Amino acid sequence: MEPIELADRLGRWSADRGPLYLLLAGRLRTLIDDGELRSGLLLPPDRRLAKALAVGRSTVVAAYDLLSVEGRVVRRQGSGTRVAGPGALPARETTHSPAFLQLLEPDADVIALACAAPATPPPEVAQAYRHILPELAAADGDIGYRPTGHPLLRTTIADRYSARGVPTDPEQILVTGGGQQALSLLARALLRPGDRVLVEAPTYPGALEAFREVAAIPRTGPVGLGAVTPATLAYVVATYQNPTGAVLPALARRTLIESARTAGVPLIDDEVLTELGFPGTDPPPPPLAALDESVISIGSLSKIVWGGLRVGWVRAPIPVIARLARLRAVHDLGGNIPAQLAAAWLLRNLDPLRERIVQQRKESHDLLVAELTERLPEWEVPTVSGGQTLWIRLPHGDGTSFAQRALRHGVAILPGAGLDASGGSIDYIRISFVADPGSLREAVRRLAEAWRSYDPPDQPAPAAPPLAV
Repeated sequence: MEPIELADRLGRWSADRGPLYLLLAGRLRTLIDDGELRSGLLLPPDRRLAKALAVGRSTVVAAYDLLSVEGRVVRRQGSGTRVAGPGALPARETTHSPAFLQLLEPDADVIALACAAPATPPPEVAQAYRHILPELAAADGDIGYRPTGHPLLRTTIADRYSARGVPTDPEQILVTGGGQQALSLLARALLRPGDRVLVEAPTYPGALEAFREVAAIPRTGPVGLGAVTPATLAYVVATYQNPTGAVLPALARRTLIESARTAGVPLIDDEVLTELGFPGTDPPPPPLAALDESVISIGSLSKIVWGGLRVGWVRAPIPVIARLARLRAVHDLGGNIPAQLAAAWLLRNLDPLRERIVQQRKESHDLLVAELTERLPEWEVPTVSGGQTLWIRLPHGDGTSFAQRALRHGVAILPGAGLDASGGSIDYIRISFVADPGSLREAVRRLAEAWRSYDPPDQPAPAAPPLAV
């Protein structure tokens, strides 16, 4: 196992109180006992793991030695350190993406800039639920199992697409439990083990995980993908790309659509961030679906409203929606109806909320850029015109080991390697600016301290291996 992979699985292991070697041993113990580190697995050498975790070698040695005494690992001179056990069949591997594992961490004194999502629901969420109470009280003859989604919400979403220049019938809409479930359903519906899926490098890590779950093989292109080459599926974030914030120009959108049509490759356009353009900036070009009816679009309220609402959707040709609905029916019978009714109300009243939210995002973006420029002048900090994240290339070192150092100083950021299926972006980090001003200022202060004490490995930590079949 490569140090970077183990570092990803360890999550925020060092954010608690106590000696570092005990914290490291405790997290390794949990991974071993849960079957995430299988019997017989060769763990990284002491020195290499210490560099990846930005700790002294003695910390790793002490942690390994403690686990050896407990019988959880076996250490032999010349043979390295292996997970102990009889070598039984391992459980199916789960995600080791930091973007997801950090969601499982207990609250700690860590400023979380790795997850780009609102931390507090706006008052409109409670207002929406109050508004729908009479409708819920009057419900009769409805068992509430709706795999495609509530008709009111499907119609509301379809109307919003039509208003954006994408004529849409409600039958072309499937409501999901957020954008991530939309991706997972599409991966299960359209991909099989060994299929090739074209993705940007870098891209949204949740998409890579969804494709990994079905054992698809990623093929990478530049941000925006360029011209589509033969593959089973292509995935792009055309507007306020995650993580770079780039917006695909109109001409490049036409090239992308025409090449996908010529190659016969279905195209997914992840529009979860589309509503997050900053005030005073040029609006993005028309959606990809406005150029080709067959484009599959994904949307969600998680970023513009609140992640806890868990309402997303897919817009696609009716046969694709029918297939997704069959998968959804088996998966969970359908989503939460009160949440969908509230979402319909929010969508019908979204514009004032959106204007307030994007103004806040712009102010947060400007503050974070200014603070980073002042406290870390050697960093080149590109600005964006929308979205939620900054994509920053470090002057030296690698994102994985620096993210560990930053975590030791109480800031969670995302190393770039996990967002790039090509094995690149090793020297990049992703930082979210979705936080209150005080937290952003304190986060930058801590990052500056972390950078001053950062001792990069002699060799940059290698990128995560490509997703395997």
